[in-house]
Amino acid sequence: MDNYNTIEKSSIAEFKDRGSKFIASAFPINNAEEFKIQLTAIKKEHAKAVHHCFAYRLGTKGDNFRVNDDGEPSGSAGKPILGQIDSKNLINIAIVVTRYFGGTLLGVPGLINAYKTASSLALQTTPIVQKPLLEAYFVEFDYNYINEVMMVLKQCQCIVNSKEINLFSGIQFHTPKVRENEVVFKLKEIRGINLKKIYC
Repeated sequence: MDNYNTIEKSSIAEFKDRGSKFIASAFPINNAEEFKIQLTAIKKEHAKAVHHCFAYRLGTKGDNFRVNDDGEPSGSAGKPILGQIDSKNLINIAIVVTRYFGGTLLGVPGLINAYKTASSLALQTTPIVQKPLLEAYFVEFDYNYINEVMMVLKQCQCIVNSKEINLFSGIQFHTPKVRENEVVFKLKEIRGINLKKIYC
């Protein structure tokens, strides 16, 4: 797998059932901290809502995920939300569904349907994009070879995250996974290179 599916823009959708209102907010995230900031903002915006249920999936391996029913019956909210994320094979995404209670109990099947539908509607209103999987590296080299190093990174469409240019220089960068072997081979051909892969 050289690419993954995600979203770049946030979206909001609303679903109503027997007086209860479900507002789904879908947004891209890169880590759990970003998610917490967004969740806090949503809770502040909808301070009178009774539930803020959510799910997210992070990381290119897709094994970093979380679901939360926020007081709803177990399995009736977080799992259906995550199910919609997974149905489109999305990662680095979160969905928070805020519920305003309408006075009528929906029962577990009704709740599952409401949280699933609201999440699905939110995903329908934002484009799904495909992004290349990236691998992180740190390269150290003598300043005399900076042009050669930068040429390789540019040719292979690498993303430079940080660089320190001194007599002995260092650059942290991401390379598209599909070009990883090419980047490693070309950099190692340059004299005096010290190349390290960064495992997140």
